[in-house]
Amino acid sequence: MIETERLILRPWRQDEAHILFKYASDPAVGPIAGWAPHTSPEESLEIIRTVFSAPEVYAVVLKSTGEPVGCCGIMFADGLPATEAEIGYWIGTPFWGRGLIPEAVDALLARCFHDLKLSAVWCSHNNANHNSQRVCEKCGFTHHHTARDVISPLGDLRTELFYVMTPAQYRARQ
Repeated sequence: MIETERLILRPWRQDEAHILFKYASDPAVGPIAGWAPHTSPEESLEIIRTVFSAPEVYAVVLKSTGEPVGCCGIMFADGLPATEAEIGYWIGTPFWGRGLIPEAVDALLARCFHDLKLSAVWCSHNNANHNSQRVCEKCGFTHHHTARDVISPLGDLRTELFYVMTPAQYRARQ
């Protein structure tokens, strides 16, 4: 569990499938990030049991209500050295524009560099996802490269922007 001023980052619980469905079924959330909206609470439960049960995947929980309103995580992906990871995130549309995801990402960056001792942390978004771009910029990531004609998990072609942060860049922000 990770605590910030307004958030608790903790594992998802299976009894929260209906809450996950409420936010992940919104067509404004998943497709911009490359995944299809959830179609049922049962699908959301399966996502909690599989994808969200991975190490370093967290429900973004509001301290004020105790309700999860999004998800974030540190992913160790194929193609990255073992000392590097990628941060991913999403949040329900009622909570857009409140600075909650940058707060969560800052907490994950602290975990990456202080606890996990990573040499680099990556973040990416498709070029149409301006909210994610703002998160990367607010959190101090540096644009590294742009990849065109990337096939998303939904099967469409996208332009993806990739950002990176090193321990030195992280320390300079502190």
